[in-house]
Amino acid sequence: MSNLNRISAVNTVAALCETRPEPASPANISFYGQDVFSRDAMQQYLSKATAEKLIDTIDNGAPLDPSIAADVAHAMKHWAMERGATHFTHWFLPLTGSTAEKHDSFLEIKNGQAITAFSAKNLIVSEPDASSFPSGGLRCTFEARGYTAWDPTSPAFIKRHANGATLCIPTVFCSYTGEALDRKTPLLRSMQVLRAAVKRLMKNFGFADERVSITLGAEQEYFLIDKHFYLHRPDLIQTGRTVFGAPPAKHQQLEDHYFGSIKMRILNCMTEVEHELWKLGIPAKTRHNEVAPAQFELAPIFEDMNLACDHNMLVMEMLREVADRHGLVCLLHEKPFAGVNGSGKHNNWSVNYGNINLLEPGKDPQQNAIFLTMMTAIIEAVDTHSALLRASVSGAGNDHRLGANEAPPAIISIYLGDQLTEVIEQVGKESRAAARSAGSMRVGVDTLPPLPKDATDRNRTSPFAFTGNKFEFRSPGSSQSCSGPCVVLNTIVADSVNHICDEMEKFGKNDFNRELQKLLSKIICDHKRIIFNGNGYTQEWQEEAARRGLPNTPTSLKSLGALVSSQTQELFNKYGVYNIRELESRHEVFQEDILRRISIEGGIALEIAKSMILPVARAEFGKLVDALEKCNAAHIQSGKDTLTDNANMLGDALDRLNAKIRVLEKALAAENGKVREAMDALRLVVDELESQLPDEAWPLPKYREMLFLY
Repeated sequence: MSNLNRISAVNTVAALCETRPEPASPANISFYGQDVFSRDAMQQYLSKATAEKLIDTIDNGAPLDPSIAADVAHAMKHWAMERGATHFTHWFLPLTGSTAEKHDSFLEIKNGQAITAFSAKNLIVSEPDASSFPSGGLRCTFEARGYTAWDPTSPAFIKRHANGATLCIPTVFCSYTGEALDRKTPLLRSMQVLRAAVKRLMKNFGFADERVSITLGAEQEYFLIDKHFYLHRPDLIQTGRTVFGAPPAKHQQLEDHYFGSIKMRILNCMTEVEHELWKLGIPAKTRHNEVAPAQFELAPIFEDMNLACDHNMLVMEMLREVADRHGLVCLLHEKPFAGVNGSGKHNNWSVNYGNINLLEPGKDPQQNAIFLTMMTAIIEAVDTHSALLRASVSGAGNDHRLGANEAPPAIISIYLGDQLTEVIEQVGKESRAAARSAGSMRVGVDTLPPLPKDATDRNRTSPFAFTGNKFEFRSPGSSQSCSGPCVVLNTIVADSVNHICDEMEKFGKNDFNRELQKLLSKIICDHKRIIFNGNGYTQEWQEEAARRGLPNTPTSLKSLGALVSSQTQELFNKYGVYNIRELESRHEVFQEDILRRISIEGGIALEIAKSMILPVARAEFGKLVDALEKCNAAHIQSGKDTLTDNANMLGDALDRLNAKIRVLEKALAAENGKVREAMDALRLVVDELESQLPDEAWPLPKYREMLFLY
């Protein structure tokens, strides 16, 4: 790849930046959900009785009546074909971290005639080859059977392409033995467990049975760069991040990108993304510039957790597809560029019982007692299983992000804000001292101090922050599925709620409030070490967390051990969310994924260094040596000292570059776990050379170009 390619790319992108988009058509949202087999579609295409049964399954978890499957399949095919679909697929979430689909046409041949057909069996179950998906030892590679099964709680939808459309049916994916090979099955199990625990809790408070809704809002951060630059960066193509790149003089120091005016080309792309998402019934709500240059965020309205997780996978897919249509590339890696903010996926999690948000203070003492009970259960859950929460966000990309440039640290803690922390401490002490905004705090008797949604400031360094009526889990990485962290969060909170219920069911009716106060007080005293409202970036917090006994596992490989600890196995086995084999399989799959990604990064870093950087450095060194020889031959003294200094400096860098290349080669060959260390050492030399060599000689698009020309 010649250096001219980079300069040509810069010139091409500069011209594109001047291009104005065509005027947009008049705005409307009448097309919202047009490609979703929604409730309206169900009621239009199904009989009233069939629609009612299907909606009862979706809303209330009623067992699916097998007798309606044929009617649903016929209606779904009719609806999809009217929208141009010729194929259908069972859409699922294997352990690869992406989505999977195998398309079959509606075409059937009957008596030599072509017809269209879609049976109940086609809808309910399919059999993709499971041997080629990661299973972590749940099955042998020669065993091919795997099954996808329809998830009626997540509606079918249409995916369009230039020449047609496909009906996508969200499904779970399991092995021949019934063990989960996907991310959806454990999520549905964990949601069921948390719903049961919450219903039990509310029954203890005397409430009638209501629907429990577990909601999620997943804020998605991402980078957009011009495709011309991307195609000239082998590291981005292979790994999604730049393994080399000297920091530009200006990046995010001036803080002028965050919430800044969105460039026309980017806004045009964002608008199309939103329109495509709205067609799929995905409630994209907010768009804005993020902190780093070329970084952006998309945030949806809260939805049922299972649907939100599916929708987030489609959001990532749509960002990539639409960006490509605009000559851009969407980077979802957690740290595509060193020295500037990485990208996360903030999971905003909440629980509702009927119309009551259990994470929002109520208007009377009883509802406040429920709120404080839920808060106490969450405090206990996060403290008891903080290592497991850390493991749920493990990944090769997230290791570059956690604890750097506004991402939370690897130490899990809870941020409540000063006002709520003071209330919790009063409950923990059973104190009658006055709270900051009210009188004494007695659970189930007194009203909480006013806690408006903005009563607490936002702590961007906290992994798990209370934000008024929800918790924001800020640790998940931008490329990761929401399902893994949600499975853990649902299950650990359910376990803590059940622990509280075990004790509540021993209370005497006359002493209910007093006994509840004692119980919550004890739990808070036992677990308040997890509450931290300060700056998570400081060395003082690292030291304080160690004194509190909080786990600190900065690397994902080490954190994954929590997945197979006896505590974790007992927890998940108790509730049937994962069996021991399923946990062990995920430990193996995720460990292999991290190691393979690091190996790929090392391989492409080595290739770039040897085939692109080393030749350029040698050539420039040769030019300096030739210039010195010509000076000597012509007996020219002026400039010789400068040429000598430059030659010595570049020659030294060239020697160090060659040495670091050899170290990386050995690390890759030995598979000794030191690949990333060798890559980091090599990067220091390459980035130094980028600053030394003539600009026109450098073969890779630079940070100053990729982050600012788009």
